Amino acid sequence: MFIFHLFIILFSIMESKRNNLFDVMSPAQTFVFGIVAGIMTLCTIGFFVLLSIMLTGGNFAMAKTSGGNAVAAAPNAAAPTAAAPTAARQVTIDIDEKNDHILGDKNAKVTIVEFSDAECPFCSRFHPTMQQVMADYDGDVRWIFRHFPLESIHPTARKLAVASECAAQQGKFWEFTDQLYERQGSFSADTVIKGLAKELGLNASKFDSCFDGRETDNLVQDDLNAATAAGCTGTPCSIVIDKDGNTTPINGAFPIDRVKAIIDPLLK
Repeated sequence: MFIFHLFIILFSIMESKRNNLFDVMSPAQTFVFGIVAGIMTLCTIGFFVLLSIMLTGGNFAMAKTSGGNAVAAAPNAAAPTAAAPTAARQVTIDIDEKNDHILGDKNAKVTIVEFSDAECPFCSRFHPTMQQVMADYDGDVRWIFRHFPLESIHPTARKLAVASECAAQQGKFWEFTDQLYERQGSFSADTVIKGLAKELGLNASKFDSCFDGRETDNLVQDDLNAATAAGCTGTPCSIVIDKDGNTTPINGAFPIDRVKAIIDPLLK
C-alpha cells in the first residue's frame, strides 16, 4: 500500500511541474509520505552506524571501561562467528603458579588468562564458554582467572571480586565464582554475598571478617593493574598464550567455535 501511494505521489509530481511537492499531495498522502520518509531515514542512519562499527572493529560483546567512553548496549547480540581470531599482539603476562586461580594441567600447551567482571553481562555469557573449553580440551588448555571490575559501570563488581578472594582463602574460589555468574544480579546486598558463602559451606566467621575488612582488596588491585598492563579496555578480556609464549587476545564474549579456532592451531 505504501508503494502504491508513493507511485501516485511521484506521478503527480511529474505531471505538475508548476507545483511543489506538498501542493500536489492530499493530507492523507502527506501523512503516508512522512511516515515512509521517516522510516527510510532511520534505516539509512542505522545502516551507516552498523557500517562504521564494522569498519572500526567494534565489538558488541564487551563492556568497556569508563576510559572507553562507552558500554556495549546489546548483551544478547550474537558475537561474530567468523573463524578469524582477533589480530595477534604480543603481551607480557606474568603467571604466579602459587597464587593465581588456575584450572587445568600446569603443563598444558595453551594457557588462557581471563580478566573478568562479576557484574558484566558479557562475562556471564563467556563463563560457560570457558567451562566448555576446559571440558573439550582436558589436559591441553589451562584457565587462569583474574579480576577486572569496572566500577564506573558495575558498582558492586569490586566487592564481589573481594568476596571471591575471601572464598579462595577457604579453597572455594571456583565454586564461589561460578555462582556469581550463574546468579548474576542477585548479589547487590552484603547479606546475600555472605549467604552464598554459608551455602557453599565456608566458615562464616572467617569469611565475614575477610569480606567486611576488605582484606583481599590488594589482590583485586593487582589483577586490575595486570589487566591495564595487558592492554585490556573492557570485559571479558582474555589472553591466549601458546607454549612458546606467543599471545593472542580475545576481546569480548567470543562463541565457543571462535575460541576453538584460536586454540586448535596452537595444539598442532
